[in-house]
Amino acid sequence: MKRKLIAAIGVAGMMVSIAACGGSDDKGGAKAGGDAKELTVWLTVDAQNNWPELVKAADDAVTKKHPGIKIKHEYYGWPDKNTKLDAVLATDKAPDVVEMGNSEMISYMAKGAFAEVDPSKFENSDKWLDALKDSVTYNGKTYGVPYYAGGRVGTWRKDIAAEAGVKAAPKTWAELTAALDAIQKKKGDKFSAWYQPSPDWYAAMSFVYEAGGSIAKQDGETWKSNLSSAESVKGLTEYKNIVDKYMHGDKTKDESDRPVVFGQGKSATIFAAGWEGATAADPKSDKVGGLKDKLENFVMPGPSGKNLPVFLGGSDLAIPVKSKAQGVAGEWIAAFTGAEGQKGLIAKGNLPNNKADLAPLKNDPATAVPATAAESSWFVPTAPGWGQVEKAQTLKTMLIEIANGKKSVEQAAKDADAAIDKVINTK
Repeated sequence: MKRKLIAAIGVAGMMVSIAACGGSDDKGGAKAGGDAKELTVWLTVDAQNNWPELVKAADDAVTKKHPGIKIKHEYYGWPDKNTKLDAVLATDKAPDVVEMGNSEMISYMAKGAFAEVDPSKFENSDKWLDALKDSVTYNGKTYGVPYYAGGRVGTWRKDIAAEAGVKAAPKTWAELTAALDAIQKKKGDKFSAWYQPSPDWYAAMSFVYEAGGSIAKQDGETWKSNLSSAESVKGLTEYKNIVDKYMHGDKTKDESDRPVVFGQGKSATIFAAGWEGATAADPKSDKVGGLKDKLENFVMPGPSGKNLPVFLGGSDLAIPVKSKAQGVAGEWIAAFTGAEGQKGLIAKGNLPNNKADLAPLKNDPATAVPATAAESSWFVPTAPGWGQVEKAQTLKTMLIEIANGKKSVEQAAKDADAAIDKVINTK
């Protein structure tokens, strides 16, 4: 699941009052607010609409331990949440638990908006998925608890593959490119064997990390952009080769309408969030007819022989440093993200927050592909200025320049490095 970072988070004024408040001194709030009479939990409408029983179970666990405590819930949509949160954090009415998109965490952690938590108090914290663990970690300390995840998979048309003489989904890069070559030859140059919008940096960076590169590297408390390293350039070059050979569409368009294009039957393959294939096959988008039965998911192989690491979208739960009920807030999160909670989230089609619960999913045909793909993942740099990088759309600009030939891979990467280095360490 992709969560858009609400960049340029308006926290400057907010943080003045947060800094004055100070942080929790018990790493999880075991003492602070342990006798709270009220708890306020902010979640997205995803929880309200899809798994309210899990919310109630967490409430029941807390009220059983703290008879008489009043638990209030507020639900919000993603576009409005951070504006509302910023405003509230500047007051004395901060919620005690707040759901955050995992790439939204960074700026708030850097600004000191969230209380440090003790991972040992949360079930399977030693097995949190790598990218989710990264999303709640800042300067070696933990400021949130992973909630659930969603990954990316390859999805293609079995019927078109069969037309081109391909009988099975690819397991290696050689099999993938051979299949795409056959499909491209069969369908002609107005058809995209792989519809890959070039500005989709979530996909492009999978090639960068698979080649051993990265967006940026950390040295102590300082980050430096790394896109022009030999490894990153190798990954970007592989990505360009894919776009050049198999993507026959507008190279400046982003991925927002990818399911629509796929549903129109103009492509055989996508590398996208797990839900995008199903969205394309929805009767509202399916212009092919019976598309649902023609789709097949697979773990996307990478050029080096390993699976392409995927960006893991998802949600985390954090405790605002201004919360007066940090101890109970930690208990509520522990109940909500514990074994039973993860079981319920998996049943709703999510990936769990940890590798222990992920492992059995690999043996279930319905979940084997996304579960396997999620084992190898990457995450954005947890740098204080990362939000500004996203806001400036530096990666998108670089990828478009590479795709349309305006700049060489090397020059575009070098220019992107310069732009990123100007802001990535800025709080």
